[in-house]
Amino acid sequence: MVGVMSVAVNLLMALGMAGGAGLWIDRTGRPSRPRRVIAVVVGVALGALTWWGITSVDKLETTATGVVVSILASGLIFVAANKLFDLAPERWAVFTALVGGVAGFTGFAMLWGNRAIDDPVLRTVVATVIGAVAGYLLGTVERPGQRLAIGIGAGGVLGVLAASGMRNVGLKFKVEQGEFVVWPILPDIDYSVLVGAILVGAVLGLLLWQARGRRNPLVRSLLLSGTIGFFFGGWLLPSLGSVTKTDAFVAAVGVGVGIGAYLGLKPIPDHSARGRIEVSARAYIFLVPALGFIASTLIIPTLRTLFLSFHDARGQEYVGFVNYRDVFGSPNIFNVDGWAGIFGSKLFWVGAALLLIGVGVSVMLGRQSGYRISFSPGSGGLAALGALLALFAVFAALRGTVFNNLWWVVTVTVISTTAGLAIAVLADRSKGESVAKSLIFMPMAISFVGAGVIWRFMYLARDVSKPQTGVINTFWVGLGNLSLSRGPGFWIAVLLSLALAALLVRLAIRAWRVGERGVGAGAAVCALPLVWFAYALWRGVGGFEVRDNGDVVASTIQFAQQAPFNNVWLMLVLIWIQTGFTMVIFSAAIKAVPSDLIEAARVDGASEAQAFWRVIIPQIAPTIGVVITTLIVLVMKVFDIVKVMTNGNFGTQVIANEMWQRAFTELNFGLGSALAVVLFIAVLPILYVNIRRMQKAAS
Repeated sequence: MVGVMSVAVNLLMALGMAGGAGLWIDRTGRPSRPRRVIAVVVGVALGALTWWGITSVDKLETTATGVVVSILASGLIFVAANKLFDLAPERWAVFTALVGGVAGFTGFAMLWGNRAIDDPVLRTVVATVIGAVAGYLLGTVERPGQRLAIGIGAGGVLGVLAASGMRNVGLKFKVEQGEFVVWPILPDIDYSVLVGAILVGAVLGLLLWQARGRRNPLVRSLLLSGTIGFFFGGWLLPSLGSVTKTDAFVAAVGVGVGIGAYLGLKPIPDHSARGRIEVSARAYIFLVPALGFIASTLIIPTLRTLFLSFHDARGQEYVGFVNYRDVFGSPNIFNVDGWAGIFGSKLFWVGAALLLIGVGVSVMLGRQSGYRISFSPGSGGLAALGALLALFAVFAALRGTVFNNLWWVVTVTVISTTAGLAIAVLADRSKGESVAKSLIFMPMAISFVGAGVIWRFMYLARDVSKPQTGVINTFWVGLGNLSLSRGPGFWIAVLLSLALAALLVRLAIRAWRVGERGVGAGAAVCALPLVWFAYALWRGVGGFEVRDNGDVVASTIQFAQQAPFNNVWLMLVLIWIQTGFTMVIFSAAIKAVPSDLIEAARVDGASEAQAFWRVIIPQIAPTIGVVITTLIVLVMKVFDIVKVMTNGNFGTQVIANEMWQRAFTELNFGLGSALAVVLFIAVLPILYVNIRRMQKAAS
């Protein structure tokens, strides 16, 4: 049976890929016989490739099966929910029986999935039957007393069924120090707190009943709100532990009786009310799965993480803000001892000089054009490069997980945004635009884990006695050999570097003469690295080193191991991925700028640079803001790349990976949760700014 299901799933995946590819090719152009032949050939080929891949790779088959089963299950649940509510107007008893059975099954399936009960299969089946019988009786019996008895009885029985099978703990860990409980289940109720929670719930229910115009009977409103309060007081507020089951019986039976009484007090609706239930249920069919998914995967885990962050490593004893003190008191997480090294760094002073030059040129350009400051591509790029280099020096001196995260945010956000904008502008309406953009966007299709593995091989440094297989170290060692050879290749490289530098100097002189001071300054600065490269080749540069005995041997760079700038090499992976994303967004925004505005600026005598900075940039400023905030949120949570390439070693730790190691390697759930909360709080302001911007744009 399993084999037949596996073959069916594989065939379904292959047919889906073949049909989707064929239809896409056939529908994206003018209909013709050759196009249809190509669509059929490509569809068959892709379907065969899919079949071969799924059947040849075990993990791929497992993934494909999970995808297909998930899609089919979601579709079946959606269709079943719609058909279920179709029964409400005419077959009310059948409808209530099915709803009761589904409710009983869902509740006990959740307990089963969380390993909270023994004999889960039997108890889930019994709960489903009890729910279905109680639902049928509530759908047929009309006398209020009998309905109330049915509801209370069914709820109480389900509560007893759940509490009697509850385990002391759901999960244990064994470490060197011994065995400890991570997932206690049974509540240790403080009955004064329980009574207080019931009263608070009842008061809130009364206020809500008043606010809603007293539409429902007061008793039912108080019963529902009191039961919710009982649930909080019996399950959420008490500490969980390996205690006796008495409190579990009280909590489970109390909640079951409360819900059963609430349902039993509701009379059978008339035909028109059943019709309204059928209509209004459509909204809930769409909303409840999404809201339930958000609650179970986001809201509840967030509250649980916040709760654990104030407890000890085992999540059992309240310790206050000790974990947060450890976060910012640990030198591995927050270390400013090396702040004095910032001002001793050549990188800092070079960056500061470039920043001052760029700002000075921009001020000069602004005075000429009537503005306080006017950035051009040259002056603006120079100032941005200087600021980035200065920040590199700052983050290289300030160490720890927090500063590494900030370094990631600044570097990846600035370079990805700048590179994406530059590519979008340069490629706009140029020949081969679609091909170039497709190639640059392609890394977006690679997962972070896959990208980390790819670049780990590119950075690979083998023993110098063996040929290098890492692309960059191969080039580096080859550059060293070229520098020492003094052969034709050496002289070609030197002359070519000097020639390109001379062309840039000539461009700088011409730009300065025609008034493009920013372009001139940028060209002059870009010529400096080429001159330095020619000089370095002459002096000796690249992958070699001279030993004490005078022997010259190959030398490699340990890109991922040499701190602190190994962080930058890791950031390059994410920049490589995200530049395609920013390019596509900016390209769409630039194409949406009205051409009339650009033409009017050119008629008024604006240069290309002035039209870009004064017309295009203000028009796409909201898009730039959205891209920047999106990147900041993404980079703050970076985990996969660091995990794959260094696992946080060699001074490359980031908050997400630190959280993982503390919580799931060292099993310190208190400190891991505190790190998660710090990360969440750091992201919140960015999310708030983004939401506010979207709200303003919508209004």
